[in-house]
Amino acid sequence: MKSIPIGRSSRDEIPRLLRVCGLSVKYGADGQALEAALRQLDLEISAGEVVGILGESGCGKSTLALSILGLLPADARVDGSILFRNEELLGMSEAQLRRIRGAKISLINQEPGLALSPVMRVGEQIAEVIGAHSGLKRKARKQEAEAMLRAVNLTNAGRICAAYPHQLSGGELHRVAIGQALACRPDLVIADEPTRSLDVIVQAEILGVLRNLKQKFGTALIFITHDPALLVGFADRVVVMYAGRAVEQGPSSRMFGRPLHPYTKGLLNLVARVPRRDGSAPAGLLPVIPGGPPYLEALTSGCAFEPRCSRKTEICQSEDPEELMPEAGHRVSCFHHGS
Repeated sequence: MKSIPIGRSSRDEIPRLLRVCGLSVKYGADGQALEAALRQLDLEISAGEVVGILGESGCGKSTLALSILGLLPADARVDGSILFRNEELLGMSEAQLRRIRGAKISLINQEPGLALSPVMRVGEQIAEVIGAHSGLKRKARKQEAEAMLRAVNLTNAGRICAAYPHQLSGGELHRVAIGQALACRPDLVIADEPTRSLDVIVQAEILGVLRNLKQKFGTALIFITHDPALLVGFADRVVVMYAGRAVEQGPSSRMFGRPLHPYTKGLLNLVARVPRRDGSAPAGLLPVIPGGPPYLEALTSGCAFEPRCSRKTEICQSEDPEELMPEAGHRVSCFHHGS
């Protein structure tokens, strides 16, 4: 079937938990050159869905998270729309956003130290989040905090509650951060590289915790990562970002089984190859994507990935590819997709 351009008016009208439309973000004070971070980004997430946001550093993944939470710096210039349960988040007052953060949308940082105070006991911190969005009494808040710690597979919840962050291991801290983010049973959790500093064994354990909590509470999850391997068997859909745009998105089975964009193919080739049966590494050099991500403020006409692409042709230098849908639910922006 021939691919056709996708216009905003042709998108289905099924209600979404989150709908990002034409989101553009630039940084820079008045009178200074603006640095683009997101460019006309479109994204939709349904209730209970796990969506992986995949891309190299600097592609706009964290800016997307901060935009949804209303935590962009003061010098950010934002255009577009972010609808959460059909309510516009952009332009909300800080007081309105505080009622949403933690209660309906929460964040798991890649470093738990960013979310946990070093001078408060862990149980008090989780109870404080619960208290900010509920009318529970102190004893009930404490019980809820301990129950949440058990839900993230911390067996000695009483000891964890009474501990300060510096008294816990790295794996325990990450579980605490997850428990704090889910304490109020939010509709959407944004996990920004939550396993980046962990070894592969603990990474797998944390993914298992997130998977179980998603099934238990029905929470939708945006999982931001630079590692495709973490999304295999975990994400329902994958969105690949490059230079502030979504260059490919679709069901994870198709994205990993039949990637269409040259950048997506390059990222998947970077996944470490399986060791031999004797435990030794495969022979030969690992593949690489040549060059590096572009400076967005220096972009001109043409495809942003063109300088690094092995399939580029003359049209890639002069025109920006439109988004196409070669098959239902699978979108790509590339003149030579699938070749």
